[in-house]
Amino acid sequence: MSDDPTPTPTPTPAQAQAQAQAQAQAQAQTQVTGAASGRIRILLADDHALVRRGVRLILDQEHDLEVVAEAGDGAEAIEMARTHDIDLAVLDIAMPRMTGLQATRELAALKPQLRILMLTMHDNEQYFFQALKAGASGYVLKSVADRDLVAACRAAMRDEPFLYPGAVTALIRNYLDRVRHGEETPDQVLTPREEEVLKLVAEGHSSKEIAEILFISVKTVQRHRANLLQKLGLRDRLELTRYAIRAGLVEP
Repeated sequence: MSDDPTPTPTPTPAQAQAQAQAQAQAQAQTQVTGAASGRIRILLADDHALVRRGVRLILDQEHDLEVVAEAGDGAEAIEMARTHDIDLAVLDIAMPRMTGLQATRELAALKPQLRILMLTMHDNEQYFFQALKAGASGYVLKSVADRDLVAACRAAMRDEPFLYPGAVTALIRNYLDRVRHGEETPDQVLTPREEEVLKLVAEGHSSKEIAEILFISVKTVQRHRANLLQKLGLRDRLELTRYAIRAGLVEP
């Protein structure tokens, strides 16, 4: 009697196709497990590891929330979104390489069903409206994240906008003041390119350096700077830098 093991039969094309379909279904089931169990899968992006750790503690202690990916800047957040199944992204505004606002625009285009929240230390009216225009569902201050962030996450998944309660009255009052005085309303915001130029100016780059970074001409950079000064009612580079810091585009 031979001790040779019985050879494994080669699957037929139909069997191979059935096996492939079964594997694909199993993988798809694994990917939707978080959503099916009712847990909101979250991507968290902030360039400070301690902030990410604290925010993660707030979110992970909730039965319906789970941080499944982290990123240290906007560009990394885009990569994490490509490789992870997520329902919600929580992004800081001021991050290196790519700001939270820039990442929001790209994420909204990459995953239209993704909900996005801005988490920032900057209480800035213009950037709240700009975040909404970019595709964010809400704007939460880090100083009250322990109170508001969980509610904001749940509101975003209900497709409801979220604004931290303390800012509502101030925003309405400011808006009405602008209307009464005939000033531009808050939805008059910077273009994505102007925002990039503003960030680079505030970081101390010369017009030539900005042109090289963005692959545009020096004249185009100068035109963007002139537009920024006119739109924002500012006079010089120093005021642009101060504005960028207040807006959360760069760190002080």
